[in-house]
Amino acid sequence: MFSKLDAYLDAFLDMGVPGYDTVIYRNGTCIYRRTKGYSDIESKIPMNGRERYNIYSCSKPITAVAAMQLYEKGLFKLSDKLSDYLPEFEHMTVLRPDGTVTPARNPILVEHIFTMTAGFSYDTASPHLQQAKSETGGTCPTREVMKYLAREPLKFEPGTDWQYSLCIDVLAALVEVLSGERFGDYVKKNVFDPLEMKDSTFLLPEEELDTLCTQYAFTGIPRVARPIDKHIRSYKLGSMYESGGAGGISTVDDYMKFLEALRVGNVILKNETIDLMCEDRLTDLTRRNYWYTNYGYGLGVRSPMAGVSNDFGWGGAAGAYLMIDRANGITAYHAQHTLNSPNSAQRRALAQVITECILGGERARSVDTAGESTLQQYQ
Repeated sequence: MFSKLDAYLDAFLDMGVPGYDTVIYRNGTCIYRRTKGYSDIESKIPMNGRERYNIYSCSKPITAVAAMQLYEKGLFKLSDKLSDYLPEFEHMTVLRPDGTVTPARNPILVEHIFTMTAGFSYDTASPHLQQAKSETGGTCPTREVMKYLAREPLKFEPGTDWQYSLCIDVLAALVEVLSGERFGDYVKKNVFDPLEMKDSTFLLPEEELDTLCTQYAFTGIPRVARPIDKHIRSYKLGSMYESGGAGGISTVDDYMKFLEALRVGNVILKNETIDLMCEDRLTDLTRRNYWYTNYGYGLGVRSPMAGVSNDFGWGGAAGAYLMIDRANGITAYHAQHTLNSPNSAQRRALAQVITECILGGERARSVDTAGESTLQQYQ
């Protein structure tokens, strides 16, 4: 049943990925778990399924869920101005195509920070964020950093384009304002603890860094996986910064508890709220620069496209990848700990490969171009 998926995943090892852990549930039952390679290839420590990883952008759905819990309480509307809660974002500027910087004509709405359409970038080395590091003594508390980010010109008028960015970090700051708690504390109390995700956090104490498995990055000539330190790269601006977009740490078993809660519904979010998250909110205008051709984009997640794809989810910079297909009762999670990995594009076809293995392919015909050539090797 899963021979195609086995071959697809093992090709990642052939590309030089040290190891991976992939699990699939169907209607709440584990039907597949494949753990191969090494968590530390230099010391020949095999993957054992209990590894703790930096999940990078697989943090984004967690942050979106945390925010939508507050939405369910009526604490904000998607159509609200972001500046109603974070006043520093009221008077924004925009970098125009001719290089000039002028006042923004459109306000940033809360929906824009969920959907990557606010106009921010992912430049964590920008002058004002570097200033935040300096003036906070390297701590960069999440809420405080927003006051510096707001000084950066936007890349486009809010609501007129899609650009992967620090939007979900801003969303984490919004959670802090609305809840009156630090972001990580709120998530622990309202997501991690109820789901018994005991190995998950958004702010790992330095003394616990060794609990993570070895982190790799493809560097050098030839490009091969080399071990690097275990810190979150680029996206952790300071010792107190809890990045909603890239700061999560988790295990495969923990993350599957989160995915299953969203598949079942009415656990940490109401079913109707999950449905709202999965609505495609891209327009013809904002879809121009979106990465996928067979998915839409909802509230912090790629979203199903009618007649083309059923699952929603996202992926992370070090190789994590998630999918939830509520219609067919499928949840899946793939973990690895390798930045700049050569299999990054191929991961985009994982949902299709999994769906074809389970459903026989009749409902999974369209794939992203980035994954199509690799997928064809195993058909």
